[in-house]
Amino acid sequence: MLEHAVCPSRRLSSRIETPPGIWVYWLSDGRADLSPVQNVSLGGVFLDTPKANPIDSRAEIHFCVQEGQIRTKGIVRHVAPGRGLGLRFTAIKEGHTAKKRVYPLSAPSSC
Repeated sequence: MLEHAVCPSRRLSSRIETPPGIWVYWLSDGRADLSPVQNVSLGGVFLDTPKANPIDSRAEIHFCVQEGQIRTKGIVRHVAPGRGLGLRFTAIKEGHTAKKRVYPLSAPSSC
């Protein structure tokens, strides 16, 4: 009988797949972009973008929500060329906490 080794996940919190229509405006290495969010967790976010920033690049991230913006800072931790990139949250601005919920938006221009 074969047994499968169970590898513990490095992830501290589960990823949540986001519904279509959740966008972030983000700035990194002097470039700005508007990208859809593929998934999010307490520790970070994965963005659908063809841009490939280098690992350890710093980024400012602005979630576009109905109640306003949730602003955070992050660092690039994963790059999937042609698919997107994973950002780990490093700081959330005071007052921009999880009490604001991320809602689908009808258009990215709502930021």
